[in-house]
Amino acid sequence: MIRFILADLRRLWAGSVVVVLLVALATALGVTVTLQERSLRLGSARAADKFDLVVGAAGSETQLVLSSVFLQAAPLPLVSGEVLHALSEDPRVAWAAPVAFGDSFNGYPLVGTTTTLIGNTTPGFSEGAMFAAEGEAVIGAAVQLRIGDEVKPMHGNAGEGGHTHTELAYHVVGRLKPTNTPWDRAILVPVQAVWHIHGLGGEGEDHDHEHVSEGVATPAVGGASSAEAEHHDEEDGDEHHHGGIDPDAPLAETFDEHMPGLPAILVKPKTIGNAYKLRQEYRAETTLAVFPGEVLTRLYATLGDAKLVLSAVSVGAQVLVAAALLLVTILHVGQRRRQIGALRAFGAPRLAVFGIVWSELFLLVLIGIGIGYLIGYGAAVFIANLLTAQSGVVLPVSFARPDLLQAGWMLAFGAFLATLPAWLAYRQSPASALRS
Repeated sequence: MIRFILADLRRLWAGSVVVVLLVALATALGVTVTLQERSLRLGSARAADKFDLVVGAAGSETQLVLSSVFLQAAPLPLVSGEVLHALSEDPRVAWAAPVAFGDSFNGYPLVGTTTTLIGNTTPGFSEGAMFAAEGEAVIGAAVQLRIGDEVKPMHGNAGEGGHTHTELAYHVVGRLKPTNTPWDRAILVPVQAVWHIHGLGGEGEDHDHEHVSEGVATPAVGGASSAEAEHHDEEDGDEHHHGGIDPDAPLAETFDEHMPGLPAILVKPKTIGNAYKLRQEYRAETTLAVFPGEVLTRLYATLGDAKLVLSAVSVGAQVLVAAALLLVTILHVGQRRRQIGALRAFGAPRLAVFGIVWSELFLLVLIGIGIGYLIGYGAAVFIANLLTAQSGVVLPVSFARPDLLQAGWMLAFGAFLATLPAWLAYRQSPASALRS
């Protein structure tokens, strides 16, 4: 019986290939949607896992999280430096770290921050060490640079009026271990260097970098007052020099309330209760505090709506394929009436005829579903790799138990679909089949 089925499929190979492809493509669409939606959820959740609370200026919660956690470039309103000072002094806060961005190098975002954030949110260094001066930089695991390479930051895009800062070149001193987050594609530099390279500074900017007042190191602009910096900027014109940048200046990571404004502040509360209290306090008229997980939940809801639409399209495609297969197989059984009649005339029992017709169609459906799962998995991996290359978020693509259940339901439906043409063949009498 098995040899007969295989021989019959070889004889009708063209139609068999069409049936397999129809089933495979309909299956692959649903599998791709399911796997990709799950990978987006897992990848984004892992990327935000290290960041408990984000504080910024009043505005869009979603954009604040996308810019500060996922490093998606966008102009953000600046929150006052007094907020960072207050958070740093708050006994409910384990640590608070500023993030300043806007510059890039060869497509990699430059992020100004502190050693505190790097030490508390990354697994450590694969080579080199932490930056210790304004002219030093630490790179993520996916940045295609080497220790000792020079980084000249660019502000904006080259084709849209952007310009390269020529007054300071960072030198790479360390590479971080992989985090599977967008920070793997980031170049991390001291936040005070970002301020100075843009001509920003606090009240103490007319002092040198080592000035300490009451134990608080004040960010400076290397000996230039704000008026002098503006005058120097005007003199340099399009070169955008701000002068007074000292790449060997030591770090000043304890800041007072006179520091410049910041796009965002990443905060690690000591307890869950403290986190909710801080979030409530800083959701004010001029400030905004959000849990990245809450923002992602709302994005997941939107993503879930999109998944429902795509899933509906997938189900519709599968129903159309099932109807087409049913029509084709019924016509196929009608064309094989003489063959079926001959089998019956040579003594084949009705159940044998039923089994041959049912097995042929179910085998094609089984192969189509198997190929569809492979195509769907491959498509999901391809899309995930494209998104990872663009965003830096590693999107894990893997099957789960619901996928196996879905495959089981599809096989059950395929078995049921194969029953109707097999039943038609079962009911045919040998005499009427041979006369047709």
